[in-house]
Amino acid sequence: MKKWFLLFSAGVLSIASNAQARKINFEKYTLTNGLTVILHRDTTAPVVAVTTLYHVGSKNEDTARTGFAHFFEHLLFEGSDNIKRGEFDKYVTNAGGALNANTSQDRTFYYELLPSNQLKLGLWLESERMMHAKIEQVGVNTQREVVKEEKRQRMDNQPYGSFLVEMLKRAFKEHPYRWAPIGSMEHLNAAKLDEFIDFYKTFYVPNNAVLSIAGDINIADTKKLVEDYFVAIPKGTKAIPRPTVTEPPLGGEVRATIEDNIQLPAVIAAYRAPKQGSDEYYAFRLLSTILSGGPSSRMNKILVDQKQMALQAAAIPFFNEDAGLFISLAIANMGVKPEALESAIDSVVSDLKTKPVSESEFQKVKNQIETQFVSSNATMAGIAESLANYEVYFGDANLINTELARYQKVTREDLLNVAKKYLNKDNRVVLYYVPKGKKEGAM
Repeated sequence: MKKWFLLFSAGVLSIASNAQARKINFEKYTLTNGLTVILHRDTTAPVVAVTTLYHVGSKNEDTARTGFAHFFEHLLFEGSDNIKRGEFDKYVTNAGGALNANTSQDRTFYYELLPSNQLKLGLWLESERMMHAKIEQVGVNTQREVVKEEKRQRMDNQPYGSFLVEMLKRAFKEHPYRWAPIGSMEHLNAAKLDEFIDFYKTFYVPNNAVLSIAGDINIADTKKLVEDYFVAIPKGTKAIPRPTVTEPPLGGEVRATIEDNIQLPAVIAAYRAPKQGSDEYYAFRLLSTILSGGPSSRMNKILVDQKQMALQAAAIPFFNEDAGLFISLAIANMGVKPEALESAIDSVVSDLKTKPVSESEFQKVKNQIETQFVSSNATMAGIAESLANYEVYFGDANLINTELARYQKVTREDLLNVAKKYLNKDNRVVLYYVPKGKKEGAM
């Protein structure tokens, strides 16, 4: 295991050093059952990433059964007709690899990182997940408890851990983005086994998935293996529900104070923003880097270093397939009131609306974006995930080679215009997080 880890790390470093100069070549095709397959060959290191992206996230859930997509992220590790319960992970770790999954509001992503001579193993596991997953009461009961514990650790017992849930339910009124992927424990408890089976048969089908493989592979051989493992999986027969809701304007600033088990207050503001991939999206990504991209960024320099009003400060671009949020947040230093911190944050954000950023700062931020972009495609897993994301969201996997040009086209005037259009009080939700018992007088 240790030897494999060192081998993998060396491969990652080698890939990263060459990533900026090289184009990501790939081949894309579709099986008769609708499964999209993307293959990228890179012999830099003897590793392979086998990934499957299902176009299902929390926005595809029923309003009375939220949390299903995230629940399935866990449930589909339970086993299959040919994999015993609890054995899924062992196949990968015993082969010297690693695996995991994640869920967003738009998609669910599974991956195995393996030595390249274990490609067959990764394909077999993903085909079992897609065709023969065990959706049984014992697994449902087990994973319910796992998800409850995850919620306790990451939200209930984590300082400020509920901020996304509290923010989303105020930022969106109609669109299913109004709930977070963790969903409702009450909904999961109330759901019957046949509801879970129906969700699986609806969304975890080849015509709703992208199989993306990157690494030290032979393309012709891999195609044959993909055919062997996946072509017999039946195409889904159920209509795949996609939300068509158009979210109305926020209609004015929304404010709330949340009591939490914390010592220091926090101020969080979320501005309504466009969906990912739009022209304005790229300007927002630059704006977030200007505000919090490293120690010399504006929020860190002004709020943390100069004024010493915040212990931490950040701007987060939270963009999804249908809509986005631009989130600014700061944790107050000892003795700093939320009102004073909000005023200081507003001053930094408002400055983006009054004058263009300097040419030197603009160039610095573009350099940071380019570095981040290259780094995200510096590993086989990163490349496989990017290819799948671009294909699912935009129908164009080649954005992996061309998206950087979209960032480079953004001008200083674009930043000013986007800031003026969106970073306004009537387009935002503001949350004060205060210690329990301190709600009175917090606003």
